[in-house]
Amino acid sequence: MSPRYRDAYLDLPGYPLAGIPEKRRELRARGVDVIDLGAGDSDLPPPPAAVEALRTAAADPAYGRYPFQLGLPEFREAVAAWMTKRFGVELSPFSEVLPLIGSKEGIAHLPLAFMEPGDVGVIPDPGYQAYRGGTILAGGRPHLVPLRPEHEFRIPLDELPPEVVRRMRVLYLNYPNNPTAASVSIEYLESAVALCREAGAVLIHDHAYSEIAFDGYRPPSILEIPGAADVAIEFHSLSKTYNMTGWRLGWAAGNSELIGALSRVKSFMDTGAFLAVQAAGKAALESYDDWVPGNVATFQERRDRAVAALRGAGFEVPLPRATMYLWVPVPGGESSLDFAARALEREGVVVLPGGALGPGGEGFFRVALTLGAERLEEAANRLARVVV
Repeated sequence: MSPRYRDAYLDLPGYPLAGIPEKRRELRARGVDVIDLGAGDSDLPPPPAAVEALRTAAADPAYGRYPFQLGLPEFREAVAAWMTKRFGVELSPFSEVLPLIGSKEGIAHLPLAFMEPGDVGVIPDPGYQAYRGGTILAGGRPHLVPLRPEHEFRIPLDELPPEVVRRMRVLYLNYPNNPTAASVSIEYLESAVALCREAGAVLIHDHAYSEIAFDGYRPPSILEIPGAADVAIEFHSLSKTYNMTGWRLGWAAGNSELIGALSRVKSFMDTGAFLAVQAAGKAALESYDDWVPGNVATFQERRDRAVAALRGAGFEVPLPRATMYLWVPVPGGESSLDFAARALEREGVVVLPGGALGPGGEGFFRVALTLGAERLEEAANRLARVVV
């Protein structure tokens, strides 16, 4: 391998959960009761309407043909209708919406459409590794911005170095945020749009957790901001809201130029999501009113009981307004990797060390609310026993 390509390969971040499935399997083979709170992969079922739609469509040979980037027109139309109902945003289903094989692939592929070598991607640290990986694969340079408590886990946009802003081609935002569970105001999103308009950059908003929100909070879309359509593209996923992680279905929404660029890139990468899964996605979106509130209520109960249990066990943990995560400071100032390794080895509890999501995540660990409340409480009690 030539040095040029070897260096690019080595720059790619490691997968945060690498090695965990193997270790989990080893422990279970030894009879250890493992409580896995690492991946954001809920144990809850998807909507029955989605399951039935998949069953019906999969039996129809027409749904087994190539989807291409057009995909299922009815899914595009359902997405556009949902975006209007939820955010008041009017979109053309055929030029401003694009079905994705999960939002991850779209996020990672988009920089290939317009980044030049040396362009800068401003990336939250810690953050979803597809942001950094997509930037590197496109030849761009990641500029990692630590998400710190003193900034409420937001990128301090007014503190970005001028030389970074001059070369910024992409700004990644993700609110409600993974892993910190932070949320932002409309005013913050307005300032992000203004910055990208001034810099000539693309604002990529990862909105995978838009619907897992509590206590009356309703996370806004970046596309609600005046002028955002000129610079922003937003990514949505059925994985979290509808417990459909393995189904691999999401969408991008934004102006036709950005959507067209992503579609062109994807036409060389894939031939679209399985049409039967898109039929299931349509059914899921149309079951929103009847099904999503109950699913969110389950996550809220888990949040409340897990926070109470962790606080009772001596951890300092805030009560987040959104997402399926808790972002917990590691007690005693020890390494997040050391704490997570000891929690797994000694107590059979899998948590995600903040340092695995980037250096800015050091000092914290993430708990995913992916198991029932009783198991979350048991995990809290076990974690208390591994504190140094």
